[in-house]
Amino acid sequence: MEALVRIEQALDMAVAYAEAPGAPPQLAQAMRYSVFPGGARIRPRLCLAVAHACGDDEPDLSNAAAAAIELFHCASLVHDDLPCFDDAELRRGRPSVHRAFGEPLAVLAGDALIVLAFETLARAGACAPQRLAGLTLTLARSVGMPAGIIAGQAWESEPRVSVSDYQRAKTGSLFVAATAAGALAAGADPAPWRALGDRLGEAYQVADDIGDAVAAEEDNGKPVGRDIALGRPSAVVELGLAGAMERLRDLVKGAVASIPECQGSDELKALVMSESTRLVPKQLSDRVAA
Repeated sequence: MEALVRIEQALDMAVAYAEAPGAPPQLAQAMRYSVFPGGARIRPRLCLAVAHACGDDEPDLSNAAAAAIELFHCASLVHDDLPCFDDAELRRGRPSVHRAFGEPLAVLAGDALIVLAFETLARAGACAPQRLAGLTLTLARSVGMPAGIIAGQAWESEPRVSVSDYQRAKTGSLFVAATAAGALAAGADPAPWRALGDRLGEAYQVADDIGDAVAAEEDNGKPVGRDIALGRPSAVVELGLAGAMERLRDLVKGAVASIPECQGSDELKALVMSESTRLVPKQLSDRVAA
C-alpha cells in the first residue's frame, strides 16, 4: 500500500477515537480541522520509508508511529500559531485553528493531539510489545524537554539562543524521531538513521526561514516576515539569504550522504531531493540542487 494512503488511514482512525460518542463536539471538530487536510506529511513518510528499508515486519506498528509523529507535528503547528507565539491568521492556506475555533479550543486541541499520539502508539504496541518502550521514549524525547519541540518553542522566550540549537530542537527533533522510530518499529537499530533525521530537520528549518523571508504569502500558505517582526532566530538573519541557501545545499547533500546502504536507499535519496526543492520559494528552487 502506498505510504500516503497508509498515513491518511492511520490518522483518520486515530482521530476517530477522539470523536467517539460523549466527546465535546467542538473540540473534536477542532482536532480534525488541525490534522486534515494535511501538508506534505514528510515526517510520517520519512518514518515509513526507513521502516521499509529496515524490513517493515510490523506495518501496524510503523503506521502508528508515523501517525503519532504527524499528530505531534500538527499539535506544534496549532500551538505555534497561537496569539502568545506567532499570532498567525493562516495555516496551510486557511484560517489557523485559533481563528476558526477560538483560542481556548486551539490550546485544548493541541494538547489533545499530543495525548492522542501516545494513545495511538500504545494501541498498536500489542503487536510488538518489546518495541513499544523504545518507541515511546524516542517520541517523548522528541516532543518534551530538554531538546524536543516544546523546548524549541521555549527558546523563543529566552534572551539569547544559537540558531543551531533552536532549529535542532524546534524542527530537527521530530525529524530525528521519524527516522529513529521507523527503524525501531521494524526492530532495527535506530543509531545509523539519526544523522539523516538531524540533517534533514535542520534543512527544513533553514528552508522555512528562507520562505519566511522571501516567499509570497499565497505560496507559503501562512504569514511571512514573522521571524524579523517577532525577533525569532533565523538562518537568513544570521547568514544572509545567500549564506542560508548555501547552508541548505550543504544540509541536503549531507542528508543524502548519511543514508545507510539498504534496500530502499535510492527511494530515500529521491524523497530527500524532491522535498528539498519543494520547500523553498519557486524562484530559488533551482539553487538548492546547484
